[in-house]
Amino acid sequence: MSSTFHGLEVAKRGLFTQQSALYTTGHNISNANTEGYTRQRVNFEQTGPYPPASRNRPQIPGQVGSGVRAGSIERVRVEYLDHQFRGESSKSGYYDTRADALGRLETVMNEPSDDGLAKTIDRFWESLQDLSVNPEDSGARSVVRQRGEAVAETFNYLSHTLKTQQKDIKGETNVTVKEINSLAGQMKRLNQQIAEVEPHGMVPNDLYDERDRLIDQLSEHIQVEVNYEDTPSSADALAMGKASISIVGKDGKPLEPVALLVDGAANVVNKMSVHYEKEGPLANSIQLGEDASYSIEEFSSQGKLKGLIESGGYVEGDEQKGTYQQMLLDLDRMATGFATSFNEVHKQGESLNTISGKRDGVPNFFDLGTNDMERGEVVVGLAGSLKLSDDIKTDGDNIAAAVLDQVGNSENAQKLSEVQNNSNGDYFGEQTSLTSFYESMIGTMAVETQEAERMSRNAGTLKGSVDEQRQSVSSVSLDEEMANMIKYQHAYNAAARNITAVDEMLDKIINQMGRVGR
Repeated sequence: MSSTFHGLEVAKRGLFTQQSALYTTGHNISNANTEGYTRQRVNFEQTGPYPPASRNRPQIPGQVGSGVRAGSIERVRVEYLDHQFRGESSKSGYYDTRADALGRLETVMNEPSDDGLAKTIDRFWESLQDLSVNPEDSGARSVVRQRGEAVAETFNYLSHTLKTQQKDIKGETNVTVKEINSLAGQMKRLNQQIAEVEPHGMVPNDLYDERDRLIDQLSEHIQVEVNYEDTPSSADALAMGKASISIVGKDGKPLEPVALLVDGAANVVNKMSVHYEKEGPLANSIQLGEDASYSIEEFSSQGKLKGLIESGGYVEGDEQKGTYQQMLLDLDRMATGFATSFNEVHKQGESLNTISGKRDGVPNFFDLGTNDMERGEVVVGLAGSLKLSDDIKTDGDNIAAAVLDQVGNSENAQKLSEVQNNSNGDYFGEQTSLTSFYESMIGTMAVETQEAERMSRNAGTLKGSVDEQRQSVSSVSLDEEMANMIKYQHAYNAAARNITAVDEMLDKIINQMGRVGR
């Protein structure tokens, strides 16, 4: 026989359970604009029926319900969407970084424009053509000298600016590594807090949200895989356990050796660091903890970090690679091929000073900083140090405009103006001239920039699409929460009315029975 107060107990449980649901709804509404918050719901569970099963009479099932209880408060989240979002976030971080770096490179090169290297060299060729018309004119010689100096200064400016950009990218890379280590350290502390709570049967949803938010941020920098350690037997079924964060390659497979950034089992962080070639701007390896080291190409994890390193430049074996470093190498090659070819043609001519007998031999027009070099050898750093030779800078009459030993001849000036179109297999490749080599450099840069921008837009679109799906599941909808609030409020009021009804029934039994005839 059930207790006289059974009805009160059922109504009381309903009251408390609807109250818990109202509190959870209020928590959701309060955090509607909190970054990384996942909406929560109360899982209602029926309590055991009456009479309960007993050892002596297990065949008699319970017939009378005993009410409801708030079983657990659960986050509404889909792990698959988290995994997909983080993968797209890594791609977006990588291509955004590449597009930004290439956009800055385009700004530095400034082509096509009236101030770019191509236009500056064109003006130099034009000045040589003007000199071929009037080779004795001091004004024309002065213009050639000034335009030649402008070409050298433009090479210097481009080289110095690109090297400055490389240093900036190195600084940004180091900041990104610090952010990665900081996020890993925060996740380690959250793992510790979660591990202290879960064995007591509690589910720390807000700590889970904060950890997921940090993992989302980390996925912008590197591509990660998340695994959860087993929870103790005393933990709730919804407990997630401590998270271990592994760095994976762009194919989704773990790096070799395994790159474990956060070890949840041992609750240890393996800090990341980037090592540079001779402390310069070129990266040569990435270290994770004490034991795991990767070359730049082995570290295939997409994200902002990889995008920065590939943009600024890195060393793989004996080869220098990377967008900015390749442009610097191409500028050095172009400067060496241009200055060497120009000097060769220049020295074959005659200047006003050699014709008049003031000096023997024609000097170099450009100073390469060295004369001890093999044909086809590129002078590293020449784009940053190219200048006019002192002889040309001090006296324009040293410009060799003539071929014959006579005043008024201008054949060599014409030959000098044609250097731009001459094939130079030693430096630019067979059937490739200075002009076509530079056009190829700029064209390659433009194609890479266009491709990076396209991939950045595509990755951003996919990331946004997945995020919308995730938000449709996990974010707080105020309309839905208001509907839930009304639903739980009505249920709460009904439970309260149930208590009143039971109270009236008991009052009848206690205070009014046995008073017949009075």
